[in-house]
Amino acid sequence: MAAIGRFQKGEEIFYAKVVDGELFRLRGDVFGSPSFDRKATPRKGIKTLVPVVPTKIIAVGVNYLDHAREMGRELPKEPLIWFKATTSLLPDGGKIEIPFPQHRTDFEAELAIVIGRKIRNVSPTQASRYIFGYTASQDISDRTVQKSDGQWARAKSFDTFTPLGPFVETKVDPGELNIQQFQNGQLRQNSNTKQLIFKPHELVSFISTNLTLLPGDVILTGTPSGVGPIQSGDKLEVRIQGLEPLINSVK
Repeated sequence: MAAIGRFQKGEEIFYAKVVDGELFRLRGDVFGSPSFDRKATPRKGIKTLVPVVPTKIIAVGVNYLDHAREMGRELPKEPLIWFKATTSLLPDGGKIEIPFPQHRTDFEAELAIVIGRKIRNVSPTQASRYIFGYTASQDISDRTVQKSDGQWARAKSFDTFTPLGPFVETKVDPGELNIQQFQNGQLRQNSNTKQLIFKPHELVSFISTNLTLLPGDVILTGTPSGVGPIQSGDKLEVRIQGLEPLINSVK
């Protein structure tokens, strides 16, 4: 497998492998040993959905060296995690809705891990084999709510606050990927995953020692420096090396 997406045509929802823009339908369990149609499915009338349906979204804070320095924070001794509501998911091409325009609301470009197998209490050396793949994401954040609450879940869980996709890339090494955020064509964040304090396999291992992860669960690995505010009419684009770009607008 390589790039895997989730799509809808009429009432039918299906997974497919994406090759040079063409869709080859998946048969069987996407997290098992699926097969694929040899003939491509026409793209007409097909809508791209979020690439997986997670039971939970786990976000990680202060996990880039450059972002920690930007915030004036000490480096964390262990991953700082919290939950985001699954109802905050938004597909590629969807519109981010700002519920309180008077609040400051920020973009955060992130690499997301997609879990492929049930996992509980595994070591860092074992963790990579439980990763299905990677995709691009945004952790949209209402800073006013975040500051007033003193914790981060509500500020980052409003509907549409977790753009994800468009596809899951199953054959990519996350160790040294360029990660960029563009706002209306202007480069706002520009870093590399080698800046990650806790690497993907370390995050998966740490989280698995605290709770069970299931196939399709998503882990947002943190954002680099350069976060900034959004407003209605903005076009946001997350570009991560080796992945399809994630593009969303704001209203």
